[in-house]
Amino acid sequence: MELGRLEYLQALVTEFQVTDSTEAKEQVLANLANFAYDPKNYEFLRQLQVLDLFLDMLTEDNETLVEFAIGGLCNLCLDKTNKEYILEANGVEPIINCLSSSNEETVMSAVTTLMYLTTPQSRQQTTALPVVECMLRFSLSASRRLSNLATVFLEDYCTPLQVEEARNLSKHTAVGIPLPKD
Repeated sequence: MELGRLEYLQALVTEFQVTDSTEAKEQVLANLANFAYDPKNYEFLRQLQVLDLFLDMLTEDNETLVEFAIGGLCNLCLDKTNKEYILEANGVEPIINCLSSSNEETVMSAVTTLMYLTTPQSRQQTTALPVVECMLRFSLSASRRLSNLATVFLEDYCTPLQVEEARNLSKHTAVGIPLPKD
């Protein structure tokens, strides 16, 4: 007998919660992130509090868990209800923290997620000065994918004034978020 969608997703969440195996946790989180791609699953994933699970995983030391969690959030935040939930759950800050990851996939998902989460209400947070500064650095990355995405972020989500302010600030400071390794 085939399990229904909700039951299957519930089984995954339960497995994630009860297993002690790091490898199993990574596998389950990867599966949940993939299911987050399908709008048919949004309601079930909300019901099972998978958004909270993904948000919680953003602060893990395990880079693979962080990568799958930010990927899952990136998939989920196209939905208006999920977007509002992430914003209300103070999800922007841990997402911004993912920009300092050495994993390029994590960084790409974090930038894309910030784009999706940008609303008139959240813009001040998603395009804060440190984020704009970071995007300026990413726009100079050797990675075409990252430099192109950062350039789109700067052109489509930031005002010319924000970009100018970040440029001026970064001339005076040497500290910052490092570029991800290839």
